[in-house]
Amino acid sequence: MALNREEKAAVVEEVSAQVAQAGAIVLAEYRGLAVEKITVLRRQARESGVYLRVLKNTLVRRAVQGTPYEKLSDQMVGPLLYGIAADPVAAAKLLAGFAKSNDQLVIRAGSMPNSVMDANGVQALATMPSREELLAKLLGTMQAPVATFVRTLNEVPTKFVRGLAAVRDKGEAGAPQAEAAGEAAGEAAADAAAEAAA
Repeated sequence: MALNREEKAAVVEEVSAQVAQAGAIVLAEYRGLAVEKITVLRRQARESGVYLRVLKNTLVRRAVQGTPYEKLSDQMVGPLLYGIAADPVAAAKLLAGFAKSNDQLVIRAGSMPNSVMDANGVQALATMPSREELLAKLLGTMQAPVATFVRTLNEVPTKFVRGLAAVRDKGEAGAPQAEAAGEAAGEAAADAAAEAAA
């Protein structure tokens, strides 16, 4: 179905908005891929935050013109599926993962701002951790010293209280002995005083 001028302008505007916030764009050829499988891929794309669409190459060329993705225009040949995502790894991960189990989906190229990647570059990008994974690792790394510090702070008063309890227990156990020693010392002093008086 051919698009009229207004519809083409709307598509270019929509794609331009996606490209403006893109961390990466991935191009994949979908020739021979069943509609059901494309539907599954689209659902996965929505869940991953990836803008995924079959687009006319001429319209995408217009959308990327004057952007850091302009060099990707040379790769826009044939029936292509475009994956665009703010997370530079998300689109590559999605399409590379789907291509593993679907031979009809073939990754052709990709781009990060001002750099074009071939299919191998996209595969390499797909093996990197996503933004969420990196943030989770960073948060875990940052929490470890804080948790250790809090544990140490809790140990100081605990040790102090245990030390006081030990001194108290020792004092209670030593009190009868101290009384006995005091009585013996008192009797010895009294005997010494009586001898001195005699």
